[in-house]
Amino acid sequence: MGAVLFAMNVKEEIFKTIQTMVDQAIMKCKVDHTYQSIIKNITPKGYVVLDRSGQERTVKCCIPDLKLRVMQNVWIKEPMGDLKGLHICGVVENTRSRQS
Repeated sequence: MGAVLFAMNVKEEIFKTIQTMVDQAIMKCKVDHTYQSIIKNITPKGYVVLDRSGQERTVKCCIPDLKLRVMQNVWIKEPMGDLKGLHICGVVENTRSRQS
């Protein structure tokens, strides 16, 4: 009975170690994140949007000559996990106003 419990504990510890290693590797992974947000305000410095954590950020739009408005849904991109590079990269299509 003792040997069985020991074997189960060893397997559990191995699994926990592997899980920790995977979690650490994922945290170090730098990839672009694109997600939907909303324009909360427009200032001379740019558009105020919400980032993934719900914090307000003032960002630029990378689409030339595009006029955006407050409360408009937009796509924002966080390049390589860098919040300093956060920018608007698209407009969310309003499917309710389209007629099929």
